[in-house]
Amino acid sequence: MKIIALANQKGGVGKTTTAINLGTALAAVGQRVLLVDLDPQGNASTGLGIENSARQQSTYDVLVDRKPIAEIALSTIVPNLFIAPATPDLSSVDLTLSKEPSRANRLRDSLRAAGDQYDYVLIDCPPALNLLTLNALSAAATVLVPLQCEFFALEGLSQLMNTIREVRSALNASLEIQGIVLTMYDRRNNLCHQVAADARQTLGDLVFETVIPRNVRLSEAPSHAMPALLYDETSAGSLAYQRLAAELLTRATRVETMRTSHAKT
Repeated sequence: MKIIALANQKGGVGKTTTAINLGTALAAVGQRVLLVDLDPQGNASTGLGIENSARQQSTYDVLVDRKPIAEIALSTIVPNLFIAPATPDLSSVDLTLSKEPSRANRLRDSLRAAGDQYDYVLIDCPPALNLLTLNALSAAATVLVPLQCEFFALEGLSQLMNTIREVRSALNASLEIQGIVLTMYDRRNNLCHQVAADARQTLGDLVFETVIPRNVRLSEAPSHAMPALLYDETSAGSLAYQRLAAELLTRATRVETMRTSHAKT
């Protein structure tokens, strides 16, 4: 079970859109995927058609009451894609667990108890460094960072990298960067070209080849409570997320092959 946290301390970078559509694309090729919604706004839950009335149990119950995550996970309109939904109660987790020992490991413990029910777990983090994000980074094997192609993007990324280093030293020594995904890319905008070039020059192979374009269908899909890949499978945004999923799977296979080779030697 590969656990990936989608994180960026800056909001509005396409993090939830990436979680929903990457999860859908992985599920479409036969992977069993669990999307963990850790944002009190619950946009990932809404974007997958989960009504508020259906969220009788949520990730709040996992963190505060130690509910097994498999017990609160719901099926979605996408076959093979499940979601642990979020409610506004999550906004009080920092205060509720402030004096609890191991409060940053609640999600990790719940996912470990789930065993191998899923091939991929995608954790949609809130746009802030709080206890919710720390739980995600403690539980994850890797971090996937959506990076908006705008002027201050790389500055925000450096802050996230510092956070990841701190988490490695205090909570999760094996945490790695899965990669950087350039989002909201407008090929007509020279600034987008410059940000993309700077990111690739600075971060090299960490930046995925696939770029997510600024796309009307990606923006419209949440209002229809469905992933863009169902709303319009042939749109530029949907095709980009299908390529991203393929690239992610290729990278995962390459890493497993290298680890197997090292183990044999």
